[in-house]
Amino acid sequence: MYPLRTHPGGLGLALLIAVTFFSQACTVSDSAVYAAKDDSAEADVLAVVGGTEITEEEVAGAAAGELLRVNRERHEILENSLDGLIRTRLLELEAEARGMSIEELMAEAVESKVEPPSQEAIDAFYEARKGQIRQPKEAVEERIGQFLTQQQQQTVLAEFIAELKTKYGFESYLEPLRVAVEDAGFPSRGPESAPVTIVEFSDFECPYCSRVVPTLEQIVETYGDRVRLVFRQFPLNNIHPNAQKAAEASLCADDQGKFWEMHDLMFKEQKSLELEQLKEKAARLELDVEAFNDCLDSSKYAEAVMKDQESGSQIGVSGTPALFINGRFLSGAQPYEQLAAVIDEELAKWEPKTDS
Repeated sequence: MYPLRTHPGGLGLALLIAVTFFSQACTVSDSAVYAAKDDSAEADVLAVVGGTEITEEEVAGAAAGELLRVNRERHEILENSLDGLIRTRLLELEAEARGMSIEELMAEAVESKVEPPSQEAIDAFYEARKGQIRQPKEAVEERIGQFLTQQQQQTVLAEFIAELKTKYGFESYLEPLRVAVEDAGFPSRGPESAPVTIVEFSDFECPYCSRVVPTLEQIVETYGDRVRLVFRQFPLNNIHPNAQKAAEASLCADDQGKFWEMHDLMFKEQKSLELEQLKEKAARLELDVEAFNDCLDSSKYAEAVMKDQESGSQIGVSGTPALFINGRFLSGAQPYEQLAAVIDEELAKWEPKTDS
């Protein structure tokens, strides 16, 4: 994720790649992180101010979101380091079996299978991202070609490593990092008994949130009753002026059993989320307009939206969309393949309980 600002015209490809592939999320500054205080817990006193104690639990509560992010980064470092060591060991085994060096093995098994990207592929990449690149195609197409080549190399290498895992045997005992995420009592799709629960923190005015909608639809269609999708509110009010009322509108529609209809319509028409436009949408959805308008005008669900924001911040959410798949965090508008890979891992661990 990246701070929301205008990037300079001289955008290098490294920054382009970061923006394009690792920043598929709307963000809020860390100063907006909220935290709860647990007065009931016994704790060490870390400071005394004017005769009032500040406990270790209070400090940990105030830093809850940041501590979770640090822990998440640490776990990602461990995962990446483990993956690197596994890959090296497998390549060493295969290189020894073939009587060659790892460099020779890589050249034969990976580099020889990578073809230079076509001009059509370079053009398509540029056209899809020219609003972010802000440079003429001629100035960046060589670097785009290099990036696409690296992508292809990574794909071929991943396929080769998967073959070697099967050939030599592979087991990993590093468990994924999980966060306890409340999912009861919020708008949802799918059975509560589903082995996989996806909790999404989202903002109806965030463009990246709209991008993940069809991906989640595909997940629901593919996995059916094995997946439950839960929606939670995280409007970024400092950058999206209509997000708060849109969040409330979805819950007002939920009062009349049409949360998902309003959800779909607002994401489809993201540029028309002002108050009167929300009321017009309710009329189109054939809601009881008087009840809906009273709900929206009275800010009936403003506190519920705020509590969702606080809850999300406490578990490390700082941008949208933020997804938790059985507590495993994924940030931004991740592609279907990324979500499906995590879901498949979770389903592989699940064993239906049978009555004894």
